[in-house]
Parts: sequence; structure tokens; C-alpha cells
Amino acid sequence: MAKKKKIIPKFSRSKSKLGKAPGHISYVGSRDKVPSHLQLITYNENDFQQREVPYVKLPIKNELETSMLNVVGISDEDAINSIGIHYNLNNLLLEDVMDTLQRPKVDEYEDHLFGVFKMLYLDTTKQIKIEHVSLILLDKQVLIFQETDDDVFNGVRERIINKYGRIRSRGADYLFFALLDAIVDNYYVALDDVREELESLEEEVYENPTKDTARKIQTLKKEILRIRKWVFPVKEIVNRLLTTEHQLIQEDTKLFLRDTFDHCTEINEDIVLYREMVTSLMEMYMTNMSNKMNEVMKVLTVIASIFIPLTFIAGIYGMNFTNMPELNSPYGYPLVWASFFIIGLGLLIYFKKKGWL
Repeated sequence: MAKKKKIIPKFSRSKSKLGKAPGHISYVGSRDKVPSHLQLITYNENDFQQREVPYVKLPIKNELETSMLNVVGISDEDAINSIGIHYNLNNLLLEDVMDTLQRPKVDEYEDHLFGVFKMLYLDTTKQIKIEHVSLILLDKQVLIFQETDDDVFNGVRERIINKYGRIRSRGADYLFFALLDAIVDNYYVALDDVREELESLEEEVYENPTKDTARKIQTLKKEILRIRKWVFPVKEIVNRLLTTEHQLIQEDTKLFLRDTFDHCTEINEDIVLYREMVTSLMEMYMTNMSNKMNEVMKVLTVIASIFIPLTFIAGIYGMNFTNMPELNSPYGYPLVWASFFIIGLGLLIYFKKKGWL
């Protein structure tokens, strides 16, 4: 049976920005405001270090190492502003970092690249969670801004810590790619959950559709449209990274981005397919409910057709005329019942031969 999705509290983006100048640093989202905490991972081919750092004492970047600064909690305006000042980031960029309704995009600056994405993953209750995340590619460093501790980057961290693959021997642009690839790969997980719900609802529609089935289908349709809104633009973003001539993206890294682009193409095709499937599912539900109604109406029509001649006979002998010879016959009453039985049975046999029963 399809799971009931958790309804996300609504908030007004327009009211949050009303009367504020462009580039005003303020949080736009539904989560409670909490202090940000920062985790810094620095590494090279031979070693790595992982530690918590306060935003008021951000470290000076070591040019001999690649680093990943993970900022968890984007509602802390003081922390985000301090990080922006430390790395000389534009206020318009910081505004997008704190705006959870910002459409996925990528912006190129002279000395850094900025990307906005949405992470999709399943929580402990197997519900799809959508989290706002921003990635900033600097020379030898990547900054990650995310809403909560939950994310899809554990695989990337394990590869750094355990020296799996090529990540420790490559630069920050490859780290940027690895983080983006982790986001895209988890779209498959979310879509697998959607596919399972579609299959479950399809069985329910065929076997035992109820009034609640329509609500489940409509809820799933809204979920697919919500996923489409945040996932579809990522293909365009990856394509832009493939064609950019920005100095921070090396040509050999673009080879890996092509694979991510292929994944985005496949994911977008799946979303279109699932959207069509859920629309067809609603049509199938309406058809099945109509067929069930037709079956009921057919039974009622058959019953009415049988009782029409019986009612006609009963109506004739219910008239209060004196000269009706059958009224005085000692066999009148049983003969009428016999005619009822013969006519009813005859009609049932006729309907059966016609295939109406």
C-alpha cells in the first residue's frame, strides 16, 4: 500500500523578501532557526584531517591541500555572513544559499563557481526528504551549505577517509564533481521509491479500488511534480559545467561529468514516464469505478426487467372490477404464482443466453 507522504509546512517566499533589497542575507525556509556548525576536512594524497571549526575562526587555506568545509544550518545569518566575508562571496550568492526555494542553478564568478541543488533521500520512515544544498568551488576548496546533518555525502567522506578511488589524488574540481554525482545518484533512490508506490497503487486499482485510492494517486502525482521541479534543471546545470571554460574545471574532470549528464538524462526520462503512469493510473481508477457502477446498474436493470411483467400481472388482478372470472377460480391464486415463476425463470434463462448475466 502506498505510504502517506508527510506534508511540508507552507510559507510565503514573497512575504519573506517583501521590502528587502537584493542581496539581503536572510533565511527563507520552514525550519526553525538554529546555529550553524562547521566541519572541515583537509586532505592530500597521503593524509587527511577532519575537525570541527568555529565560524569566527575560519582557518587560512593551506595551498598544499584540498579541503571541504561543510556548513550545516543555513538559518544562522551571522555565521553565513561571516563565511561570506572570509571567502569574499557576493551577497547575492549568500542570499541564494539561504533561500530554500531557490531553483537549482549554477553561477560563474571570476575565482569560484556556485551551484544550488536539492538533495533527495529517504528518511528513517521511508519518506522522501528534499533538502536545499549549495556548493561553492574555490581553488583547492569546496564549500557545502546544507540545512541539516542528514545528507547524501557519506560515500564521498568515506572515500576521502579510507583513500578509496582517485579522490585523494585529484583536485577540488573532482571533489565538486563527486559531491554533485552523489546528489544525482540519490535521485535514483527517490525514484525507486516512487516506482514501488506506483506498482502498489496499480495493484490496488486493479484489485480493490476505494475512495481513498484516488487520494493516494493524487498525493503521489503531487510528489512526482515536486521532484520534477527540483530535479529537471540539474541536467542543464551539468551540461553548462561540461561546456564551461572556467579555469577551475579541468578537462579531465569533464570526462566524469559526462557520466553524470547521462544519469541526469535517464532520470529526467524516468520522471516523465512516472508522471504519465500516475496520470494513466487515475484514468484507470476512474474507468474501474465506472465499470463497477455499470455492473451494479446491470444487476439492478436485470432485477427490474424480471419484475416488470410480474408487476403488470399483479396490477391487473389488483383492479376492483366485479366481472373478473379468475378471481372466483379455486386455482386462480396458485396459477398466478406459477406464471410468476415461469416468467421469471424464463427471463433469467434468456438473459443468461444473451450474456447479460
